[in-house]
Amino acid sequence: MTRAFAITADAIATERARVNDDVHAINIANVISLDELTLPDVGPRDVKFRTLAVSAEHNLTHAATADTVNIADLRGGKIYPGNSAVGEVTEVGGEVTKFKVGDIVVTHCNGEPDEYGYPLRIWAYDQPDSIGWYAEECVVGDWQLVQAPLNCGLNLWEIAALPLRAPTAYHMWRRAEGILRVKIPDEKLSTMNVLAFGGGVSELFLMLAKHRGHNAFFCSGSPERRAALEKQGIIGIDQKAYNRFATRDDMKGFGREVKKLTGGTGMHVVCDLLRGPCFDAGIMAAARMGVNVSAGWQLGTHVTYNSAGASAKQITLDHTHYETPTGIEAATGLYGSVFKPTIHHEIYAFEDLPRAVVEMDQAVQTGIPIVRVAQDMPASVKSLIP
Repeated sequence: MTRAFAITADAIATERARVNDDVHAINIANVISLDELTLPDVGPRDVKFRTLAVSAEHNLTHAATADTVNIADLRGGKIYPGNSAVGEVTEVGGEVTKFKVGDIVVTHCNGEPDEYGYPLRIWAYDQPDSIGWYAEECVVGDWQLVQAPLNCGLNLWEIAALPLRAPTAYHMWRRAEGILRVKIPDEKLSTMNVLAFGGGVSELFLMLAKHRGHNAFFCSGSPERRAALEKQGIIGIDQKAYNRFATRDDMKGFGREVKKLTGGTGMHVVCDLLRGPCFDAGIMAAARMGVNVSAGWQLGTHVTYNSAGASAKQITLDHTHYETPTGIEAATGLYGSVFKPTIHHEIYAFEDLPRAVVEMDQAVQTGIPIVRVAQDMPASVKSLIP
């Protein structure tokens, strides 16, 4: 038996009834709860690991509130979430050659790759029978793990922030860059203006853009996160100065600042959610021939926009999801050299994971939220704990 966090359809129904079905009033901490779980036996190609640390991810808010789809109900009434973890291998199957007991590994959440390697489903969300990694111990197929780059220069909490976010940012960047280059070759535009809004994936997206020699701009309401990225040469824009784009005047003010920062050109690449107020702001900020990329659906599943205006401006919208196993390996190779995440000042205890998710949903954290699961850490990572 192991302790693992679970989300049940009954808990969702109870909480939604309490708030008269007002999704915005749901207390996520009332839905995510600790459970006990019997792990499956370790098969020939399986790996068992004990979880050292995890990062809180936004798909928990969708699962806990059922704001887009009631995934717990569709999965039979209960899911065990958790898409991002660092763990220590404690047992390997007889056919496993990539890992051995004592190795430190990071997970990925590509639940079912298609013929091109891209996920049809996400592990611990909509992949049937998948058991996630917000647990003290886990059993997974060896193909779902990557050796943790312990010598990359990051501490353990920074490494724990990246298993889901780094491949997402890497995938979004290579698609955005590729689409733009179809429209504008390098000899006509060697340096792009790149804008991203808000959170952890956006930070990493901009780090990669900056690494490739482009101008990078981070629009965030968090002064701590803007300051951290400014140390890496990424220009900060205070989202709160424009009231998070609440009115048309706020949008126009933001548009003027973008024009000023880019010499009147605008942003060639924008990374946002393709929905909510940031979407309209991103469209306004986009340069002619611009590309707007998005992963996830934090504020809903539907997008509306002026398609005629986008067509006349030659703006391309691209919906991404998650990387291939090969891309995940490549993204992991950028830990420390390119990806240097901003970490929230509090490292949460395992029992406090629901609070970490609530505070993430409220956008009050100073960086990516990390949850320490294991108290007894292996010797191989003790020097990486701040």
